[in-house]
Amino acid sequence: MQPLARLVEAALFAADRPLKLDELEQVAPDAGRESLLAAVQELRDHYQADEHGVELVELAEGFQILTRPEYAEALAQARIVNRPRKLSVAALETLAVIAYRQPVGRAEIEEIRGVAVDGVLRLLLERGLIEVVGRGEGIGRPLLYGTTPAFLELLGLSSLDELPKMEELSVVLRPLAEEAGE
Repeated sequence: MQPLARLVEAALFAADRPLKLDELEQVAPDAGRESLLAAVQELRDHYQADEHGVELVELAEGFQILTRPEYAEALAQARIVNRPRKLSVAALETLAVIAYRQPVGRAEIEEIRGVAVDGVLRLLLERGLIEVVGRGEGIGRPLLYGTTPAFLELLGLSSLDELPKMEELSVVLRPLAEEAGE
């Protein structure tokens, strides 16, 4: 393995989140973007070819070394991995509205969900899944919310473009609604 690939591996191993390419450039300022991308690919190939228990994945607009999915259950049963607390249905619904409508204000979220969302917004902000991305033009210039890279990481996405399209969701959810008698 090339020295640059080993340096990138050390940085990714030490990080507790995906590292973006510009962050990797700070680790190796003399290496160009092309060289860093080649090092990332070398690592990815290394983990794949030697059938390691980890893999290098592109996630949340960055790169991260993660446990392979086939070992997740064994690690969960052994309770050696801290799992993030689950989100409530209300939090997931609010997060979905923000993900698909961003930037979006509290009033619009409440109109869509039909309930107050102050507490849920506070929770999502504390968890780092959403952030204030600006102010609206309406009365009082309301705060507008958008998702963060932590949201992408939680869902295992590289970018928002990977979210299912609204049309795809309606096709998937229609049979569930029919089963529920709605």
